[in-house]
Amino acid sequence: MAKKDLYLEDAVLDTVSEDVSLLERPLTQRVFLFFGALLVIFFIIVLVRLVLLGVFQYDVYASRARLNAGREHILRAPRGIIVDRFGEALVSNEPTFDVFINVSEALRHESFRERLDEVASIVEVSVDAVMEELLLVDLEHQAYIPLARDISLSQALGIDELEGRDFVVERGYRRVYPYAEATAHVLGYASIASKDDLAQNESLLLGDSIGKAGLEMVYDDRLRGKNGVSVTLHDARGEVLGDRIVEKEVTGDVLHTTIDLELQRELYEAMDNQLAALERRSGGALALNPQTGEVYALVSFPSFDPNNLSSRIFEDAQNPLFNRMISGLYSPGSVIKPLVAFAALEENLIDPMDSIYSAGYIEIPNPYTPSQPSRFVDWKAHGWVNMYSALARSSNIYFYALGGGFEEQEGLGIDRLHEYWTRFFLDRKTEIDLPGEVVGRLPDRTSKDLWRIGDTYNVSIGQGDVLVTPAAMLRSIATFVTKGNAPYLRVTDQGRVGFESFPFLDEEHFRIVEEGMVATVISENGTAHILNTIDMAIAAKTGSAQTNNNTKTNAFFVGYAPVQNPSLALLILIEDAREGSLNAVPVAKRIFEWYDIHRDNEQ
Repeated sequence: MAKKDLYLEDAVLDTVSEDVSLLERPLTQRVFLFFGALLVIFFIIVLVRLVLLGVFQYDVYASRARLNAGREHILRAPRGIIVDRFGEALVSNEPTFDVFINVSEALRHESFRERLDEVASIVEVSVDAVMEELLLVDLEHQAYIPLARDISLSQALGIDELEGRDFVVERGYRRVYPYAEATAHVLGYASIASKDDLAQNESLLLGDSIGKAGLEMVYDDRLRGKNGVSVTLHDARGEVLGDRIVEKEVTGDVLHTTIDLELQRELYEAMDNQLAALERRSGGALALNPQTGEVYALVSFPSFDPNNLSSRIFEDAQNPLFNRMISGLYSPGSVIKPLVAFAALEENLIDPMDSIYSAGYIEIPNPYTPSQPSRFVDWKAHGWVNMYSALARSSNIYFYALGGGFEEQEGLGIDRLHEYWTRFFLDRKTEIDLPGEVVGRLPDRTSKDLWRIGDTYNVSIGQGDVLVTPAAMLRSIATFVTKGNAPYLRVTDQGRVGFESFPFLDEEHFRIVEEGMVATVISENGTAHILNTIDMAIAAKTGSAQTNNNTKTNAFFVGYAPVQNPSLALLILIEDAREGSLNAVPVAKRIFEWYDIHRDNEQ
């Protein structure tokens, strides 16, 4: 009989099976799913980390790798140039030098304070302040801190000659605005990115220049360009092997504007001279093409010099940075009367030849004190006026009657006035491509607990609770040129192009109101008659708005020319004018004369 083979495993299992009853349970699917999910989560974490390191934080770690190999230099990209409609440069970039501290190198250098003292002998820095800032730096997010900016070439060479890698001199650019105050509220300004800017925009590097106002801010992404990087390579013994450009800088895009630089400067000088003659500081002016919405010139006073910004500018009570043309809300005064006249024609309330008598005032009963009727005055007694002469002379009585009604004349009332203001888009933004535009505030009968006829009289002549931006007001006047099409305003070729339109019954009503505005210039009694000497047909309207409980008067002028094919619409505002609307007209005269000589039929 053959001997049976003996297998240890079988023997053990047989022995165990004789003594113990075994219960076998198969692994459930949930166990496999659990371990599978753990593996998936692990691989996702690894993948996300790889993406963060390789994509989102690539620049950080690539920069650190270059630093290990040598000395890295940021090649600052010049900001793009901004040009006027004829290609004339409105800004320039001047080369400069900046000094930064390589934080990791500085912290490992035992005698860094002594080295900082050496630098302080070359450029003016506060050694104690720098040492305190070094201790607060988060190396994970900030490898450099700025030490000095806009230093001279000799200073840059002096620092660059110091041995070590703890100080880095970089080439940079300083933004220069050759026309300073004259273009400040259009261009704005650019300055070094703050810590908040760096936190909000990861594409920014320490020392980058960023737009802070005006076109510099709106189109910062286009203007900023892309920085480059060069590395000075060293061997293991620290000897310089040479320089290598890792990434070449890319200059920002050229920004083409609709601004006419010569007109911009002329408008600024005219306003500046008039304000100085009146001993006033505040106002503004806007010139544009009423058929396209292209802005030719925009100025706001007081202005500021973007080349020399200081803390005093931000503390000035007159707020020089404030753009009055798009951010200021004003009672428009009588420049709103063309809109009221148009509304009355559309509602068939009056024939343009019908006359209303202006004795210099009207009175309405006072329900609270019958013996003291409420009086609403005209700026002078005009006698009998129709729509043409009422616009030319700016008769308040005529427009009190059109707005609120008087004796036999039916008025529009506040509801219809509000409706037509919105038709002329006074409660809408012009969409101008400048920052800070606000919208007007148009009253209706819900604006007060009790709306009275006197309130309607006031808003009918642009006083009281109606508030608009100068830009929106000029845009509404432009609709008399385009017959109901309000152009979007734009300062660059990137701005919004097109129109907003409102429905109207009869195009003839635009012509009738325009004739009244022409009469403002050609009539001997017209409030803008001094413009009649200009060899160009002009439609105009003047206005005075009382503010501060009637203690101050803002002067307005709106107009466009040449009437047969208008290419220039103009608004002038002088705050706290001494003689009302008459103070704004001389500025308009100078600009229309200049335009007639230099630009008519050329734009």
